[in-house]
Amino acid sequence: MSRPKVIVVMPAYNAEKTLERTIKDIPAGTVDEVILVDDCSKDGTVALAKRLGLTVIQHQSNKGYGGNQKTCYRAALQRGADIVVMVHPDYQYDARLVPIMSDLISNDICDMVCGNRIRTRWEALDGGMPVYKYVFNRLLTMFENFVTGQNLGEWHSGLRAYSRQCLEIVPWEGNSDDFVFDQQFLIQAAYMKQRLGDVPVAARYFPEASSINFKRSCEYGLSALWCLGQSVLQRLGVVRFALFEPKTPQ
Repeated sequence: MSRPKVIVVMPAYNAEKTLERTIKDIPAGTVDEVILVDDCSKDGTVALAKRLGLTVIQHQSNKGYGGNQKTCYRAALQRGADIVVMVHPDYQYDARLVPIMSDLISNDICDMVCGNRIRTRWEALDGGMPVYKYVFNRLLTMFENFVTGQNLGEWHSGLRAYSRQCLEIVPWEGNSDDFVFDQQFLIQAAYMKQRLGDVPVAARYFPEASSINFKRSCEYGLSALWCLGQSVLQRLGVVRFALFEPKTPQ
């Protein structure tokens, strides 16, 4: 069998200070291409990405975190990816896990793999995760696992790997352009019985790493709960939502 084509995608915004460190952590020879999608950065992210030999796509207007991911996945699929791994270029997640996550998919164990920053409470808090985010993360994760029947260690990680089939079935194009995109995708994947898994990853919170404030965190949490409620209503046959209508694989 031929080796699957692995493409790393990076949704970027002002990542000049951390991009090179992130790229250096990806084990050599484990990916075929790295695509960076820049969402109108105000620093030297684009110039650095080009010097590092990455494939660079620039938005002409800011499309938001979810909108950036949509461009990432379209580009990766168009370029023939069999496995797509999203790595934030802000060094918040450990890029050394890319081949491990890819292997779980290439060996037909999972359709989607997430990083889990909460192997233990102490690791998460020692890594700088704010206490309120830890508490919200734990409560939402437990509730989401209960409602969906999953057993993920964390539902709110930005380190993710997907099979091509997963990206072709889940209707992510209609998702939010904001931060709740991640939750919508994961709830959709669970609803569509994609095989979900996770791997432990260190929590890294520091000034250069991207993070949302308390108000945005609350909005994100409420939006996630609404999406979860939509999935329940659809499962019960009460209402149908386009978010939970699977696409036909290409």
